[in-house]
Amino acid sequence: MNILFAEDDIRLGELIVYMLKKKGSYQVEWVVDGEDAYYYATASQYDVIIMDWMMPNGTGIDVCQRLRKQGYSGAILMLTAKDTVGDRIEGLDAGADDYLVKPFEIDELLARLRALSRRNYAPILEEEIEIQGLILNRMSHSVRLGSGEIQLSPREFQLLDLLVKNKGQVLPRELILERIWGFDSEVAPKTIDATVKLIRKKLQSFGKQGLVESIRGVGYKFGS
Repeated sequence: MNILFAEDDIRLGELIVYMLKKKGSYQVEWVVDGEDAYYYATASQYDVIIMDWMMPNGTGIDVCQRLRKQGYSGAILMLTAKDTVGDRIEGLDAGADDYLVKPFEIDELLARLRALSRRNYAPILEEEIEIQGLILNRMSHSVRLGSGEIQLSPREFQLLDLLVKNKGQVLPRELILERIWGFDSEVAPKTIDATVKLIRKKLQSFGKQGLVESIRGVGYKFGS
């Protein structure tokens, strides 16, 4: 199960990540503020998002509402110490699918995660997507333009696909690094720049220029 975990309490976060990995086949990406939670949720697919209510740079409620307004349909589990009926209603009305009050037992968290994953909220990605004349095929990892095919390496295709899925949105280098190379990767940020440079060169050879934009000091985006 692929999980996005948003929690700013470091001790609690470390414990939950450890227990999730120990108890089952969970892939966990952990962020500590609301802005990162939003970026990660929109840049990739997760079976469940575990969202703490109180976080810096955007509460869980704020992030949940923002995601739902953008059409996000994945499962969201809200964690909070707030336990009144009114609080629960507020969380559910914001778009959360379930609500777990702190403190809680890890077994209850696991049970709720299993229940949410069985509902299969995750949308099925299109096998093929066309954008600005480019046709990306996610099954064959190919990129076509007219009758020609642009030869991309697996990493180049993954990076281009990530940018295309988030067209018009700036993706920070840190997020790109974790999504494409992995959280534990020792790859340097300049590797991202080199990969983008290769993608641009290959696109330019087919007459496509300026599709991947650099945002100084932040990262990259596809189109506007």
